[in-house]
Amino acid sequence: MEKMWAGRFEKALDAKADDFNSSIRFDYKMYAQDIKGSVAHAQMLAKQGIISKADCDKIIDGLCGILDDINSGALEIDMRSEDIHMFVESELTKRIGDAGKRLHTARSRNDQVALDIRMYLRDNVSDIVSLVKELAGTITDKAEECKAVIVPGYTHLQRAQPITFGHHLMAYSMMLLRDISRLEDAVERMNLSPIGSCALAGTTYNTDRRFEAEALGFDGITLNSIDGVSDRDFCLEIMSALSILMMHLSRLSEEIILWSSWEFKYVELDDSFTTGSSIMPQKKNSDMAELVRGKTGRVYGNLFALFTTLKGLPLAYNKDMQEDKEAIFDSLETAKMCLEIYAPMVATMKVNKDNMYRAAQEGFINATDLADYLTKKGMPFRTAYKTVGEIVAECIGKKCVLDDLPLDAYKAHSDMFENDLYSEISLETCVEKRISEGGTSVGSVESQISYVRGELAK
Repeated sequence: MEKMWAGRFEKALDAKADDFNSSIRFDYKMYAQDIKGSVAHAQMLAKQGIISKADCDKIIDGLCGILDDINSGALEIDMRSEDIHMFVESELTKRIGDAGKRLHTARSRNDQVALDIRMYLRDNVSDIVSLVKELAGTITDKAEECKAVIVPGYTHLQRAQPITFGHHLMAYSMMLLRDISRLEDAVERMNLSPIGSCALAGTTYNTDRRFEAEALGFDGITLNSIDGVSDRDFCLEIMSALSILMMHLSRLSEEIILWSSWEFKYVELDDSFTTGSSIMPQKKNSDMAELVRGKTGRVYGNLFALFTTLKGLPLAYNKDMQEDKEAIFDSLETAKMCLEIYAPMVATMKVNKDNMYRAAQEGFINATDLADYLTKKGMPFRTAYKTVGEIVAECIGKKCVLDDLPLDAYKAHSDMFENDLYSEISLETCVEKRISEGGTSVGSVESQISYVRGELAK
């Protein structure tokens, strides 16, 4: 297949070099964006009198026919082409003749690919945001079911204080809201059209870049033609937002894996989201959560790979920048795959409320509330802290919990203790007393749920 740039060269490109140079095997994904961008470019050229209205109509009819045929399967993308831009242009010229050769007037593949990738990312990030919203809604629904379910809260993976499972889950809903915001912010900054920057210096033709940008749904144009073709900040920003999103999914996955274990037995994943062992018939493995945890490293790797590619590049365009697509495409596809599996996995997850409550009864997680009890009666907090520490040590020695220690034993440590201490350190009271905004009381969790649902509805 003859190259569009073949005029300067006396020899054909080496076959292996040709394959090495080609990007069609991954940039073919942008065929719809490439065709849409070319339709707008033809309209602009005709509006400015750079090509005739008749040629514009032929070009648009030809491009729409190519798009329909690719979508229907009637036209197969030729993987011998150098890239998707050359494939579309070559196919267009085959179909409509010389009019097709006029399409590339006043543009370069440099600004064309910069345009296509922005449009492709804009479309795909919109899909990702929808999936994140779905997951946040599913987690919030599960949190509402469990807004009064008491479970140990942990720090350092040690039992710390009693909380509700709904409160714990809502922490992830809040994380996902930030993920949505980061992705939307990144798209807003990205949504400027580079087309018309040409190779790097602009063009001598009297183009209307803003018309073309508006036709393609951009908020404006890039204001420096060198920056327009060499900028890939938007790829890094979206990949960074995806990396943070994957980190959140990975943290939740780690907890689900722990909660599913025999050592915790807090939750049980549905059979449809678990697998078994080839040798151990008793096993029920949380493989979907483990895969999400593993794929997080893949998304991180893509981000750092592109950072490394871009760090030493002189302006403007360099062929190194072809490496942006495989990295960002893989990050998008990986995140999308993980999100599609996550919402139904959480929705079908069973919560073992009794196991959670029994775990909360152990570990002295109401010790802080016992110290607060003394503090509210006038004892300085540090003194109360020390006193309760001594009581905990006594309970450990006697192999009992704070709730079971007799009042006489408490009074041996301080006369401030009265019978009301037992109601003050009950798990239900410990949870309901956390009335500060954002805390674990049922009312607070209900407020968090209402807030998240309001944000998701916007």
